[in-house]
Amino acid sequence: MIPYIRVFAISLLLLCSYVGWSAYGYFFDTSSPVITVSGIETDGCYAGDIPCTVNMSDEYSVADISVTLDNKALVSHFKINRKQDEHSFVVPTKTMSNGPHALKIEVRDGSYRKNNTTETIPFIIDNRPLQAAFVKSDTDLKVFQGRTLHLQFQVNKPIYSAVIKILSKEFACTPESENSLIYECFIPISTEEAPNEYPFSIEITDMVGNTATLDSKLQVIMFPFKKQVIAIKSEKLKEEHEAGIPEKELEDKLEKASKESPEHKLWRGNFYAPIDIKSISTEFGTVRTTQHRGKYAHNAVDLIGTPKTVVWAPQDGIVVIKDRFVHSGNTVVIDHGCGVLSMFYHLDSFANINVGDTIRKGKPVGTLGKTGYATGFHLHWEMRIHNIAIDPMQWIKNDF
Repeated sequence: MIPYIRVFAISLLLLCSYVGWSAYGYFFDTSSPVITVSGIETDGCYAGDIPCTVNMSDEYSVADISVTLDNKALVSHFKINRKQDEHSFVVPTKTMSNGPHALKIEVRDGSYRKNNTTETIPFIIDNRPLQAAFVKSDTDLKVFQGRTLHLQFQVNKPIYSAVIKILSKEFACTPESENSLIYECFIPISTEEAPNEYPFSIEITDMVGNTATLDSKLQVIMFPFKKQVIAIKSEKLKEEHEAGIPEKELEDKLEKASKESPEHKLWRGNFYAPIDIKSISTEFGTVRTTQHRGKYAHNAVDLIGTPKTVVWAPQDGIVVIKDRFVHSGNTVVIDHGCGVLSMFYHLDSFANINVGDTIRKGKPVGTLGKTGYATGFHLHWEMRIHNIAIDPMQWIKNDF
């Protein structure tokens, strides 16, 4: 009999311990349930019904779960009574309005205190079909070699992305301005691009994954670039080699700046000319011949102004290069976003600016000079889009 009495006593002791611990947990548990929600994310955008799952656990016991959608009960105190469990439900977006909504999940434990955990998830419903159209007629898209193709299209709602595939390259599109439904892209046409007709497409994706495509054609037209021969004295070349950084380092910095350029516009409106222009000594794309560089395309404009007068930023941006180089002399480069860079060569002196500074349209970058490979006072103004040179004079036209 004694062994049975011992077993009974031990069992009774364990039962009392369990009851005691359970009672202690019931009255004194202060921890809240842990919940994990899958199927829907904060500020996510959704179409169609949304299947959701809530995983729940608690040290004492999960008592129940409640779910409200826009303050209306979707699940009300559904009993769980386990330490861990999961509960699934569906958010029926097809019967709801497009726009912002909120899902609230509350899980209570089974203790005397009724500890609870609440999570509110704001989200957006978008069941509208995606629509897009060109802002201007796409039947007459023509552009000269060395110019910029400015494409715009309009959508019926905010989109996730838009990419233009053209000339064996891809270019991302950005809103014309904040919260605008007009998107645009600035596509550089190299001076070396062969005159021809080129098909292109714009692939658009909305926030819920719907897609739309706009197709069209571009006509690249040959431009009659001028020719020019200049000579720079050997003493000047030697002097600049001793004073400046090799040109390759500038090109490396420009390539890096192009890759790191913000994907959004840092400017609004048209560009200014960076000086009061008296004349243009070299037009964009002029085929130049020199004794030190041979024959090459001068993919910039050389502007004549009053020596040592102020040179200003043609638009808002960030200063990304400020240094002296062998060929370009005192040089400043401004990043305007979207891969658009403005470059100013041969400056006599720098303004009080530093790399990384935000600079506003019209603020000084330096003074007009003749440092570097320059035969006289002038400003070499160059613009590049994704490191492809384009005619900057096109950008100061009112109809661009």
